[in-house]
Amino acid sequence: MSILVDADTTVICQGVTGRSGTHYSAAMIEYGTSVVGGVRPGRGGSRHLSLPVFDTVASAKAETGANTSMVFVPPDNAAAAMIEAIEAEMPLVVALTERVPIQDMIRVSDALRGGITTLVGPNSQGILAPGLCKIGVMATGSERKGHIGILSRSASLTSEVTAQVSAVGLGQSTTVGIGGDAIHGLSMRACFELFLADPETHGVIVIGEIGGTEEEELAEFIAKTKPDMPVVALVVGRHAPVRRRMGHSGAFIDGLANDAEGKIRALESAGVTIAESPHLVGEMMRQAMLVDA
Repeated sequence: MSILVDADTTVICQGVTGRSGTHYSAAMIEYGTSVVGGVRPGRGGSRHLSLPVFDTVASAKAETGANTSMVFVPPDNAAAAMIEAIEAEMPLVVALTERVPIQDMIRVSDALRGGITTLVGPNSQGILAPGLCKIGVMATGSERKGHIGILSRSASLTSEVTAQVSAVGLGQSTTVGIGGDAIHGLSMRACFELFLADPETHGVIVIGEIGGTEEEELAEFIAKTKPDMPVVALVVGRHAPVRRRMGHSGAFIDGLANDAEGKIRALESAGVTIAESPHLVGEMMRQAMLVDA
């Protein structure tokens, strides 16, 4: 099994006619993902990448039966696109857009309350279930089917860790980029809980970074529940300067908390195995799986 996506996932792309929407939709189709249409207001009734284009998410969902929307809409309109998908009761929305204004994401968070939609992102690199479904911009070629779940705030490190996990013979059940922005949808803890409920996930790798409190909240959950599977974590940004944004809105130390060392201490206290360097993650998980066997 996998989490969030599977062989029955059907995807529409909001912003399909843009450069990024076109490129990554085509790559997803080539991978074998069932992309069934796109949304671009004013272009309804046309075709793009041999796919039908619709004016609204609601009409795209009704006509294609899609259960997932991928958002490649520019930052100034990305929140409106996410809210449109939420109001259309799309079960899963994966937002790839970076630099969505924080105030806009507050409106998106309000729209999510009480609804059925799971939002991944924004600033997500996507979701990858090897051999089943790829949504987003994740690199492929080094992934292989297996039993390790990967949840990450970092895009580039996700590619590195995926390759390491494959190289040591473990493979991945699902890789999820939850997004690096300060306000986003699916949290580290919620994603971890999905992995715990998946019988095909036998271990989890957590890739964290400075900013926010999600790693600490995950550590608290792990300490309370004591999951019966190995967890390896990498937290980057130990040498990041205070009050300087490192790449995106979520990677920011405010001077009082949210630094890498505090996150590492919290996870380690909860029993998580800490990788001191990115190049050690795959081998540390392999060793942890041997101990757990």
